[in-house]
Amino acid sequence: MSELITPDLVSLDQDLGADKETVIGRLADLVQRTGRAEQLDGLLADAIARENKTATGIPGGIAIPHCRSTAVLEPTLVMARLAQGVPWGAKDGPADIVFFIAAPEGADQTHLKLLAKLARSLMKKDFVAALRSARSEQEIVRIVDDALGLGGTADTAPAEGASAAGATSATAVPASVDARSEDGGAAPAPAAAQTGGDAEGAGPHAGKKIVAVTACPTGIAHTYMAADGLTYAAEEMGVDLQVETQGSAGFTKLDPATIAAADAVIFATDVDVRDRSRFAGKPYVASPVKRGIDEPKVMIEEALANAGNPNAKRVQGAAGAADESDSSGGREGWGTRIRKAVMTGVSYMIPFVAAGGLLIALGFMIAGADIANVADDILGTSTLWALGDATVAQYIGAVLFKMGALAIGLLVPALAGYIAYGLADRPGIAPGFAAGLVANFMGAGFLGGIVGGLLAGLAAYWLAQPRLPRWLGSLMPVVIIPLLATLFSSGLLLLVLGGPIATFMAWLTEWLNGMTGASALALGAILGLMMGADLGGPINKVAYTFAAAGLGAATAVNTAPQEIMAAVIAAGMVPPLGLALASLVGKRYFTVAEQENGKAAWLLGASFISEGAIPFAAADPLRVLPSTMVGGAVAGAISLSAGALSPAPHGGVWILPLIGNPLMFLLAVVVGTLVTAAVVVALKHVGGAHGRVADATRSREDAAAVPTTA
Repeated sequence: MSELITPDLVSLDQDLGADKETVIGRLADLVQRTGRAEQLDGLLADAIARENKTATGIPGGIAIPHCRSTAVLEPTLVMARLAQGVPWGAKDGPADIVFFIAAPEGADQTHLKLLAKLARSLMKKDFVAALRSARSEQEIVRIVDDALGLGGTADTAPAEGASAAGATSATAVPASVDARSEDGGAAPAPAAAQTGGDAEGAGPHAGKKIVAVTACPTGIAHTYMAADGLTYAAEEMGVDLQVETQGSAGFTKLDPATIAAADAVIFATDVDVRDRSRFAGKPYVASPVKRGIDEPKVMIEEALANAGNPNAKRVQGAAGAADESDSSGGREGWGTRIRKAVMTGVSYMIPFVAAGGLLIALGFMIAGADIANVADDILGTSTLWALGDATVAQYIGAVLFKMGALAIGLLVPALAGYIAYGLADRPGIAPGFAAGLVANFMGAGFLGGIVGGLLAGLAAYWLAQPRLPRWLGSLMPVVIIPLLATLFSSGLLLLVLGGPIATFMAWLTEWLNGMTGASALALGAILGLMMGADLGGPINKVAYTFAAAGLGAATAVNTAPQEIMAAVIAAGMVPPLGLALASLVGKRYFTVAEQENGKAAWLLGASFISEGAIPFAAADPLRVLPSTMVGGAVAGAISLSAGALSPAPHGGVWILPLIGNPLMFLLAVVVGTLVTAAVVVALKHVGGAHGRVADATRSREDAAAVPTTA
């Protein structure tokens, strides 16, 4: 018998509720009651969160809700055959067969492969028919075990769908497909399409070749079901189709020769495709992964139509995911694509800031803040073996400071280069870095880097759009696009935009240097407010980038950039710390899962990881986000007005030895934490959150009393 499912995890012909949330709650309760989950709230929250991303109902009256959760102790399957169908998001009506898959966060590959194989079995009509006709929980378990290859009996073999007749049936899957499905790799094309023996008379699509990629956020169910849906449809249409499943059960890339021979590409994905640039130049269709289950034939027909259309969109590369997001629901707008590109640039920039800032801070610790003024002189006249007038501490401090300053000097070019990369893939990197260097040269700072990166990326993107002869196309990404995009972006900065931006940055620097009293208090409050607004999102990143980008201009005399950095760090620590405190002192306002999240939030907050508060904000944004914004504003205002400073751009309490005026820095963090906790508890009390938590607890207890078997 499989370890995944037992008769205790099967419910036959019971009314488990009128909506999918209630049904999922009953099935999750079974997982917890059989000792396979530590607590129900966390598992249920994760399952509902996954369901809210994409409905898991599929054609044929089937639903397959699933999730990964830290609350799950071992991989588990729960099966319910409902007495009355429940709407689950499928186009053909409600679902009466429900499989709930609960996987631990760190499930091993063997179990993940079995879970994926079960998902694929649900695409087979004979398997589903066997589930509907089963008379007992033990028979359900046996059918599932046989489908997973664990049963050892032959009486339920039809559930595998190995029918010799019905070559066009979804159950008539070549053995090779099932064999490869267990490792999550690239599923080979149906036998008829591969051999060509039957394909010659298969219809107008004979000889056509398509490659596909399927992927979903969890990587357990929809990834593999979409792969099979596309494979079955291709077999019926006489199309040679091979699928790469980028799921949890493994990831084997399609052969480059297979990609090169393909007429078109299908992306049935809800997440970014790994190494997307492999498909560059191919016409494509891109849709959510569920469409590969619901409308596989339509997707294949669209791909074939694009293959014959010289004006069809072509894959531009891995980082160009935004321009390839045409789904059945519409295209991603330019505003979203630009925002994502800027976030890409910031994420790649941060390591330069972290390495450079920490090296500078270590140089200050060893040789004092004055090393910034004499480092070049020391390194120009001294060596490790001939120190001259310098001491060992001064020389080491100068080395560390210089390494850090050079790394910080790459901040703006890296920001611009990877913004351009986010818009145009690799052809955008060189123009972006060049524009960033021009921004540095002109004194336009990080704002000039953002403008230059966007100009370079947009230029490189549009230059890549025209279809060109092969001899010219091969020169575009390595010669022509970098040349023309660099001329456009760097030239525009030098001739037109760089001067005004540099003037604005000079005014901003002068204003920051003159901050005192009320102006410092206001700036600290604004930065703190931004740090608590979206907990690691774009607003938070704008404030952080503003602070980190200014560190390179800090000197022993001009400490304003370091004071801003300290205020941002203090404010960013507050949200998770405040929610951790609130979940401890106001337990009745928080679910068990939130209380568990609060334990982890202590360490995350202490380490300046604002994202530690996201689980709380996701569950109750209208109360949590105002609280984190108020607490962050208080912390930022106290830190900046008190003159606390940080030469390092990250680290939280772990860089406390580097912090200037550490007592006021800690006071800012503590007061901000207390304010956040007090505000969120007050808002939850006024809003009656304790009542909802109590209702959820009673619902869980009621669910435990509901019989689950006939």
